[in-house]
Amino acid sequence: MSFSLAGLEPRPALSPLDGRYAAAIAPLVDYFSEPALNRARLMVEIEWFLYLADNHILRNAPRLDGAERDYLRGIVHSFGPPEIAELAAIERETVHDVKAVEYFLQRRLAAAADALGDQTTLGPHHNPLLHFALTSEDVNSLAYGWTIKGGVEQVWLPAAEAVTADLAAMAIDSANLPMLARTHGQAATPTTLGKELAVMAHRLRRQLRRIRRTEYLGKLNGATGTYGAHMAAAPHIDWPEVSRDFVESLGLVWNPLTTQIESHDWQSELYSDIARFGQISHNVATDMWGYISLGYFAQVRGQGSVGSSTMPHKVNPIRFENAEANLEISGALLGSLATTLVTSRFQRDLTDSTTQRNIGVALGHSLLAIDNLRRGLAGLDVDPAAMAADLAANPEVLAEPIQSAMRAAALAGTPDLDNPYERLKQFTRGRRVSLDEIREFIGTLGLESDVTRRLQELSPDSYTGLAGELVTRYLAAEQPAGPIEGEQHD
Repeated sequence: MSFSLAGLEPRPALSPLDGRYAAAIAPLVDYFSEPALNRARLMVEIEWFLYLADNHILRNAPRLDGAERDYLRGIVHSFGPPEIAELAAIERETVHDVKAVEYFLQRRLAAAADALGDQTTLGPHHNPLLHFALTSEDVNSLAYGWTIKGGVEQVWLPAAEAVTADLAAMAIDSANLPMLARTHGQAATPTTLGKELAVMAHRLRRQLRRIRRTEYLGKLNGATGTYGAHMAAAPHIDWPEVSRDFVESLGLVWNPLTTQIESHDWQSELYSDIARFGQISHNVATDMWGYISLGYFAQVRGQGSVGSSTMPHKVNPIRFENAEANLEISGALLGSLATTLVTSRFQRDLTDSTTQRNIGVALGHSLLAIDNLRRGLAGLDVDPAAMAADLAANPEVLAEPIQSAMRAAALAGTPDLDNPYERLKQFTRGRRVSLDEIREFIGTLGLESDVTRRLQELSPDSYTGLAGELVTRYLAAEQPAGPIEGEQHD
C-alpha cells in the first residue's frame, strides 16, 4: 500500500458507528463517549466538593456563595473541545484518567480568582478538598451510573418505546385482518395479522417495564469499601450516612456493601433485559422479512433507493436485515458485558474498566437496529388480497374446527363420531382438498343441523377465533411503559 489511511485528517472512523451510521446513534455520544465520561467524572468531583463544603463535613471547609458554586458547576457545563484537549494532555502525563480529572480541577481552582475577582475565597488552598477520601472507583461508579442512567432513559428507552408503539399501532389497525398462520412453516389455524403483531408488541412492552424499573447503583466508600481514609481523617462523622445521602443526591441508588468497585450486578441485569428486548425485536425483524417474502406486505413507501444493482424490479427488505444483524452484534456485546462485569478478583481487578468502555458500542448497535426497524415498519403497506389468496388456497386448515365439533357432539351422544381426529387426518393429509369437498364431508357426518350449518359456513378467512378481540382486549387496553417516576414532561 502506498499510504496509510490512519494518517489522514480527520482520521477515518474504524467503527461503522462512528462513520457510516454516526447520525443514527449521535445522541448516545453525549453519554457514552470518552469526553462524556470525563464530564461526568468532573460532575462527581465537583458535587462532592460542594457537598462537603455546604454541609460543613470537615473543619475549615470553604463556605461558598452562589457565584462560587456557579463557577464550579460551570466547569461541567462549559466542558468543550478546548477542555477535552487539555484534560487529554494531562492524562498523557498521569497515565491515569481519574487523577487527570483531579489535576484539571486544581487548575480551575487556581483560576478562580481571575474568574470571580479577588474577593473570592476559592483557590488552590482548597485543593485538599478535591477528591477527598475518594478512590477512583468512587468517582467511576457514580459517573458510570449517572451516564448509563441518562443514556438509557433519555435516548435508548424513548427509541425502544417508539418502535414498540409503532408495532402496537400496526397491530390495532390490522386486528381483524385474517391471515394464514404457520407453525413449523406449515399452514396452520388461521389468525389475524394484528394478533400476531400484538404478541410481539406485548412482549416488548413487558421488557420495557422491566427496564424502566432498573436501579442504577453507586457507591462511595473508599479504596476497599471500608471508609478507612474517611475515618482516619474525621472519625466523628457517620460516613455511611454521608455516602448514602450523597449518592442519592445524584439520583442513584446507594450500594452499602462493596469492594473497591461497585459490584455491577445492576448493570448485568440491565444489559440482559436490553439484550432480551433486542432478541424479541430480532424476532420481529425476521417475521416481517418472512411476511414480505410471502407477499403479505408491499414495500412501496419512500422507495427512491436502489434495490439491486442489476435487477430493477427488486425492493429488498434491507431495513429488517440491517436491524437483524445489528441486534445480533448488540446482543453479543450486551451478553459479554452482563457476564464479565459481575466478576472481579478479590477486591478489584481491571477487567471492568476496559469492558465498561464498550457500553456505548453495545447500545449504539441496539439503537441503530431500532432505527432501522422503525424505518422498515414505516415503509410497509399491507396486501389483504395476498393474505386472502393464501387462506383460500389452504382450506384444509378447517380440519381443526370440524374434528373439535365432532368431539363435542360425541360427548353429547351423537352416534358414529368415533375417532374424529383420525377421520379428518385420513380425509385431509397428503392431498389437496377444496372448500366444497370439505363442506360435502361435513354433510356426511350426521351432526345436528345447526352444527352442520355453522361448520359449512366456515371459511379459512372467517375461522380466526378471538384473534381480533384479543388485540382490543389486551393490547389496546394495556398501558404501555410510561414515564419514569418523578420525570417531568411538557
